[in-house]
Amino acid sequence: MLRRSIQLLLGLLLYGIALALIVRAAIGVAPWDVLTQGISLKTGWGFGAITIGVGAVVLLIWIPLKQKPGIGTVLNVLLVGPAADLGLWLIPENLDLWLRILLFPTGLFVLALATGLYIGARFGAGPRDGLMTGIHERTGWPIWVGRTGVELVVLTAGWILGGNVGVGTVLFALLVGPLCNITIPWFRIALPGDAVDDQLQGSVEPSEPLVDSPAN
Repeated sequence: MLRRSIQLLLGLLLYGIALALIVRAAIGVAPWDVLTQGISLKTGWGFGAITIGVGAVVLLIWIPLKQKPGIGTVLNVLLVGPAADLGLWLIPENLDLWLRILLFPTGLFVLALATGLYIGARFGAGPRDGLMTGIHERTGWPIWVGRTGVELVVLTAGWILGGNVGVGTVLFALLVGPLCNITIPWFRIALPGDAVDDQLQGSVEPSEPLVDSPAN
């Protein structure tokens, strides 16, 4: 339990730092972060506070979808935003282009590691991941259909509000899933029930979908 708890908290901290790296790269951010940036520009509220607020709203949508949050879900909502604010405070704005180009892949790699850590701790998926799986379970649509539809809506809303859409947004969409599918098995902690599942199914299947990031 101690290892799982440490892994969860470390993953959420690194996830927020990764978001900050990608934001400071300023070549485009993930769809949900485009929305966060847009709201921040219009309201003047901090990136971290809006991340918490959006996560809480998404968590409320879990209710009609009959999804059950875990402690990891709640901590995701509460901790990723402040961790992102910490990263934005540590990393200066308006860096040289070559530095910003380096920041983006670094942020993407750290985010994939962070996702593997926090999901691998198996305390529950992030609010946005749970939204995708909830839509799948309630409608029967493939997960990618629900995910694509939701992210197109939030991306469009964020872009209208002034969020940063760029080549990084496209690269994030293309690369984050494959990277997380690599890192999640690295850090996945076995639980006692896995041995029973292995005997019944012939293999141990992840209890969480290997989709994108927790805060996403």
